[in-house]
Amino acid sequence: MNNQIRDIINESLTVKSQVLNDTRLIGIVEDIVTLIVDRFRQGKHLYFCGNGGSAADAQHLAAEFSGRFYINRDALPSEALHCNTSYMTAVANDFSYDLIYSRLIKGIGKPADILVGLSTSGNSTNIIKAFETAREKGITTIGMTGEGGGKLKDLSDYLIDIPSHNTPRIQEAHMLLGHIICQLVEAQYFNS
Repeated sequence: MNNQIRDIINESLTVKSQVLNDTRLIGIVEDIVTLIVDRFRQGKHLYFCGNGGSAADAQHLAAEFSGRFYINRDALPSEALHCNTSYMTAVANDFSYDLIYSRLIKGIGKPADILVGLSTSGNSTNIIKAFETAREKGITTIGMTGEGGGKLKDLSDYLIDIPSHNTPRIQEAHMLLGHIICQLVEAQYFNS
């Protein structure tokens, strides 16, 4: 078992090393930081969505913005779309689970808001439909996926596609880059 543990850690480090050395991906993260800071300064909102572990990561990242990351500061307008369980279960029951995010984006999303969708495969139907609705409303989309981006690739204005097909390793890298984005947005927005 000791070797299995080391192999898993090594696999995680390998993916993160690939991210570290991917100048394209680093540039996209830099562009996303600038985008989010600019949109917050315009009074726009940041929304997150995902399924399963990616929903937990979406909620985690939304909380870093709306709560705090490193510094005590005002809350930023950010939320995870799945946190209203009454809404989620009603829409899933009355319409379809595939529509849980798109209906909410249609209802609350405004032009120039930002929608971040976390999907390791890039093929989650409910996130794809949310991105389609976001496009119709002039909302900027950021896809966080695994290698290649899946179907979200063509619907993402910005794509963070982690160079892996292994779900846990992709999610670990999503959180690494998500935390970097939170830290840099917070520092730039509040000039600290």
